[in-house]
Amino acid sequence: MSKQENLILPKDFPQLKNDTFLRAARGEETEHVPVWCMRQAGRYLPEFRESRAGKDFFETCQSPEACCELTLQPLRRFPFDAAIIFSDILVVPQAMGMDVQMVAGKGPTFPEPLKEPEDLQRLQVKVDTDKELGYVFRAITLTRHKIEGKVPLIGFSGAPWTLMSYMIEGGGSNTHSKAKRWLYQHPEASHMLLKMLTDVIVEYLLGQVAAGAQALQVFESHAGILGPAEFKDFSLPYLRDIARRVKDKLKEAGQDVPMFCNKDAHYALEELSQSNYEVVGLDWTIDPLSARERTGGKVSLQGNMDPCALYAPKERISDIVKKMLEGFGTRGYIANLGHGVYPDMEPENIGAFVEAVHQHSKQMIKQI
Repeated sequence: MSKQENLILPKDFPQLKNDTFLRAARGEETEHVPVWCMRQAGRYLPEFRESRAGKDFFETCQSPEACCELTLQPLRRFPFDAAIIFSDILVVPQAMGMDVQMVAGKGPTFPEPLKEPEDLQRLQVKVDTDKELGYVFRAITLTRHKIEGKVPLIGFSGAPWTLMSYMIEGGGSNTHSKAKRWLYQHPEASHMLLKMLTDVIVEYLLGQVAAGAQALQVFESHAGILGPAEFKDFSLPYLRDIARRVKDKLKEAGQDVPMFCNKDAHYALEELSQSNYEVVGLDWTIDPLSARERTGGKVSLQGNMDPCALYAPKERISDIVKKMLEGFGTRGYIANLGHGVYPDMEPENIGAFVEAVHQHSKQMIKQI
């Protein structure tokens, strides 16, 4: 078998050289606090803009070679401790038969969103993830080979409520009122849709691990728009179901892959820390000490610097990072932003953020 052919097979991956991220996820001791950024492969990088120029977004997502290159670009610039595969959460609704387009200046758009419960009949219930999302699996496998064991590779999916919101709203929304209207007017249909999404997501995440993903992140980006009661009814059970089913299947195969859940609903921190996720991601609106107290050491934490802090001078970024590390402590903690990197940010400031995390955390750990 040629070397080129071997790059498409999910086996014989290069040995992992830096497992700091995985150890921190499991609450183990590390030499420094690991750091990565959501949207670290993004438009703030000139090489990313150059690679993406004139190309359709979802066509790029469907090219394993393009996704691999975009995933690796930030690693060539910064000493991140993890990489996340370049893709999009909306490939799941696409796999279920919905048309999704990335419209310039507007973002993701569903030309025919779900309007009434009868529209659920348009969706593909049983999704062959190998057939519909195999391009993501191939991208993961190729990247695992090309990353040469430098850092772990994260796979991901959107969470059911977040995907449901997009599918009904037809794109981004400030109020999510169309999607929330379903929860109040059509609770049974809402649960039906959330269950359909959960089934696809479980298979999708398992497929990513089979392809080579070393950690899994579930993005519940729209949790904060729900009240506590709605979150406990329409989000939390499905997040827990995903983690339980994925873990059970992996256990059968003798595998153990840390799972991360990202959300912005602080009222549910206690519940999420008991939901089979090793790591809970936080945004910048919660105090690190409070988050530690409320999760009671049951999970590792990830976050939570305000991305806008990256507009500050480098010295100020260093001070903010130091304070953040002091709040979270150095064990069971992965440094990140509370949101993805914004397109107009300076790459040098991302570098200053990464350097500050490594430098300050090494000093703090030495003093323990």
